[in-house]
Amino acid sequence: MEGTRKRRSSSKREELIKTALALFAKNGIHATGIDTIVEQSGVTKKTLYAHFRSKEELVLAVLRQYDGMARNKFMRRVESGGKTPKARLLAIFDFAERWFQQSNFYGCLFINTIGEYSDNDTAIRQICQDYKKLVKAYILSLCEQVGTSDPQELAEELALLLEGATVTAQVSQNPQTAKIAKRAAKVLIDKAIA
Repeated sequence: MEGTRKRRSSSKREELIKTALALFAKNGIHATGIDTIVEQSGVTKKTLYAHFRSKEELVLAVLRQYDGMARNKFMRRVESGGKTPKARLLAIFDFAERWFQQSNFYGCLFINTIGEYSDNDTAIRQICQDYKKLVKAYILSLCEQVGTSDPQELAEELALLLEGATVTAQVSQNPQTAKIAKRAAKVLIDKAIA
């Protein structure tokens, strides 16, 4: 009986996170109220506050879960996108192209979140910054494998291209920005390994 209660409790928590993630991505965190999350998730406000003492705790849980899901999906797609390090570096932008074409593409949740939280020393901003550092570290590991004399410089350039393409796709609603970024990435990679 206790195991069933824990599963139910866990599934309600997961439903709250899933619902909040969709609403935060689409509407923004500040524009999404607790009442909307409760209504959309079908979970009571009492249950929400049993799992999360505040909206900020819910935001942190959403960002942590999304971090793991997004990074793992990104890395799996990039790894399966090419057999060579160069092909995997270019696969970053193939991943971006598919992402930008999704009907629920609202830009990068972490970029959008940092835009809503101006204080530097918050746990929310830290999670967003950590995500970006980990993605960049992964890109750096690919740059080290590709055989350039300055993998750090190439990683910074490619990470910047990815960020720029993401923001441009969000603002312009043009999923072709990934193809443009991929062409620029190819030039940078070829120059770095020449």
